[in-house]
Amino acid sequence: MRSTNHFQFGSAKVSLSSSILRRLPAAGLPTAAVVAAVLGLAGCSQEKAEVVQEVVRPVKVVEIGEAQNTRQLDYSGSVRARTEMNLGFRIAGKVTERLVDIGQHVNEGDVLARIDPADYELSVKSAAASLDAAERQVETVDLARKRAEQLYAKNFAPKSQLDQARLTYDQAVATRDAARSTLAQAQNQVQYADLKASKNGIVTAISADVGQVVAAGTPVMTVAVDGEKEVSIAVPEMDVAGFKPGKEVKASFWSDDGLTLDGKVREVAGSADPQSRTFAVRVSLPNDPRVLLGMTANVQATVGSKAELVSIPLTAMTEKDGKQIVWTVDRASDTVHPRPIKVANFTADGVTVADGLKQGDVVVAAGTQFMTENLKVKLSGDAQQSASAAEDVPTTGSLH
Repeated sequence: MRSTNHFQFGSAKVSLSSSILRRLPAAGLPTAAVVAAVLGLAGCSQEKAEVVQEVVRPVKVVEIGEAQNTRQLDYSGSVRARTEMNLGFRIAGKVTERLVDIGQHVNEGDVLARIDPADYELSVKSAAASLDAAERQVETVDLARKRAEQLYAKNFAPKSQLDQARLTYDQAVATRDAARSTLAQAQNQVQYADLKASKNGIVTAISADVGQVVAAGTPVMTVAVDGEKEVSIAVPEMDVAGFKPGKEVKASFWSDDGLTLDGKVREVAGSADPQSRTFAVRVSLPNDPRVLLGMTANVQATVGSKAELVSIPLTAMTEKDGKQIVWTVDRASDTVHPRPIKVANFTADGVTVADGLKQGDVVVAAGTQFMTENLKVKLSGDAQQSASAAEDVPTTGSLH
C-alpha cells in the first residue's frame, strides 16, 4: 500500500509519498533539502493566488446636459369629422332595405334605408276615412243649425234650440279639424319610413341591417358631415392641464411624413372616461384634402414644467432596495456609485427625470446590472457625450 509522510515546517505542512522518498537518496539529495524546495514552490503558488487583478469594466455613459423647464407632449389619435350624426328612423318598424355601405359618400336628401310602411299606410287610409266621416257630420249639423236659425227668426223655435244647434255645429267642425291633423300625421309617418341624409357626408357606421326590427330613434347609421376635421386624442390627468381650449399644437400624420399642420385645441372633456381615466381632447385642423377620416395623427404640444427636467435612456435606470436609481461615474476615481432619482414620466425614447441629476453628471447608459459600489470603470470610445434635454424627448400616448 502506498503511504504518505508529512513534514511540518513552521506553519506549512508538506506531504510526500513514500515512493518519492525512496528515490531521493538515489538522486544524492538529502530529504530535508527536497522538502525545503517543495515548500518554496508551494509558497510561490500561494503568493500568486493571493494576487488578484483589479477588474476594470468598460461602460457606455451619457453626460447630463442643461436642464429644461419645458417638455413636449406627444399623443396619438385619429382624424374625425367635427360633426357626426347618428341617424335613426322616426318610427318603429322592420328594416326592409339598406341602400348605402360604410365609406360611401351621400348627399342631402338621399335615401339611406327603408322600413316596412304597410301598417302606416293603413293608418293613412283609416285617418282619411275618419276625416270623410267628420266632414259629412259637419254638413249634417250645418243644415240643422241653418234650420234652427230660420225657425228662431220666425219665432217658431226658442233661443235655446238655436244655441244647441250652433254648439253641435262647432263640435263637428272641431272633430273634422282633428281628423285632418290625424291624416296629416299618418301621411308623415309613411314618409318617415324612408331614412334620408340631412347633410352631405360619409357613412362611417351601420348599426342595423335588413330584417332587423328597430324602435323609433334607435341609431341605424352614422354619417360624418363634410367640412372641418379634427383629431381626437386621450390625455391622462397628469397632462390634461397642458391642453387648454385655444392652445396651438402641431399635428403630423403617419401616412405622410411630410404633412404637418397647425392645429388648435377646440374642446376638452369635463370629466375623465370611467374606464381609461383619460380626458377626451379635440384638436381642430385646417381644411386640407390630404387629411382623410380615420387617419392616425400625432398631436405635439409644448408645455411648461415646474421642475427642471432632464432625460436619460431607459437602460440607464434600474432599481435597488425598491428605489429607482442610476449609476453615476466619479471622474476623479473612475468608480461608479448609485444615486436615487425621481422619475417624472416615461417616454418612447427614455425616462424624464425630475430630481436626482444635474448638469455635468455622468451616468452609466448600459450594463447597469453589472454595476457595484466603487466598481472601477473605463469609458468606452463610443460613449455618448451628453443626454438629450427633456424637451427633445416627447411624452407619448396610445389610439382614441
